[in-house]
Amino acid sequence: MSNCQGLGDCDETRMQRIYEYLDGALTIEDIEDIKNHLADCPECTVEYDLECLIRTMVKRSCVEAAPENLKTSILDKIHSINAVEA
Repeated sequence: MSNCQGLGDCDETRMQRIYEYLDGALTIEDIEDIKNHLADCPECTVEYDLECLIRTMVKRSCVEAAPENLKTSILDKIHSINAVEA
């Protein structure tokens, strides 16, 4: 069993709390609790590191810009659908 301190059962809450921490959706007090917990809980630290790696990989994969004509094409399609429905 992990040495979970202040977060309840690690198995039930760790990922939700880690996501909230990474998303910046916690209070200052909660952020400190998470930081302290990660410093003392190897299991949660592994999960945190993995989530950071996944987010980094997704960001790298999303750097490609959409073609310039994509927005125009989408708007034209929307307008044509709206014209048919009217």
